[in-house]
Amino acid sequence: MAEKMATRQAYGKALVEIGAENKNLVVMDADLSKSTMTNDFSKAYPERFFNMGIAEQNMYAAATGIALSGKVVCASTFAMFAAGRSFEIIRNSIGYTHANVKICATHAGITVGEDGASHQTFEDIALMRTIPGMTVVNPSDGVSATKLLKQVIDMEGPAYVRLGRAAVPMCYEESDEIVLGKGNMVKDGTDLTIIATGIMVNEALIAAEELAKDGISARVIDMHTIKPIDREIIVKAAKETGKIVTAEEHSVVGGLGSAVAEVVTAECPVKVAMVGQKDTFGESGKPDELKAKYGMTAADIIQAAKSL
Repeated sequence: MAEKMATRQAYGKALVEIGAENKNLVVMDADLSKSTMTNDFSKAYPERFFNMGIAEQNMYAAATGIALSGKVVCASTFAMFAAGRSFEIIRNSIGYTHANVKICATHAGITVGEDGASHQTFEDIALMRTIPGMTVVNPSDGVSATKLLKQVIDMEGPAYVRLGRAAVPMCYEESDEIVLGKGNMVKDGTDLTIIATGIMVNEALIAAEELAKDGISARVIDMHTIKPIDREIIVKAAKETGKIVTAEEHSVVGGLGSAVAEVVTAECPVKVAMVGQKDTFGESGKPDELKAKYGMTAADIIQAAKSL
């Protein structure tokens, strides 16, 4: 069985490693450091860690000030409280000033599980990608989370990094190249393309294996960077395979599916089927059962592929 790791866990480990080299890195948290995994950074570099309490809007406002003074800030809380509760501050303080703040939000999507509908965020990618100049990143596993976080910290300007609660299989080897803003073709195919992001990349790879048994050759692309999106790899896939299925642990309204559709309608119109949360709230339950109930599994990708 493939090794599993939650992307939030990789985030916590990476912060400690990066903090040793980058003395300019400041980490902030809204009283959830054990859950967001920033706790290890707080122990390693206490003078560069600030627990801001359950005051998310204030945290992001303070992060803006620290960033504008010359630091790079990773500020963490759950995705619902970052993208939802703090949207105005992120838009007007971080986005408008192009502050060097990285909004590293954990516990996104249906796999938050037992915490229920109030904490299962399906709107965050849609919200964050509307902010001018905001980079939006959604890693698929521990390896990509680590590599992309380093690049996000090195780049200038605001970014939203979406991280998960549940442990997921590794899709990448340490030696694989993962570049911010460039999608990765993790499996080639000729009949259709599955463009997935986050935890759905693993589901897409499983779906591609099953489709192959039925004689359907599926290309799989990991679109880890939602904004700026890799238009070139999307258009190439549309031209070469003719059909696209998008897969995301997010609402089909405004997320990866919408972003891909925006590209193909402008440059190479093809049919696009979207797998994701279908404009509904979630509920409390075990992550795998919730993924099945709300249509975010390999089986749902297979069904969408066959419908095309």
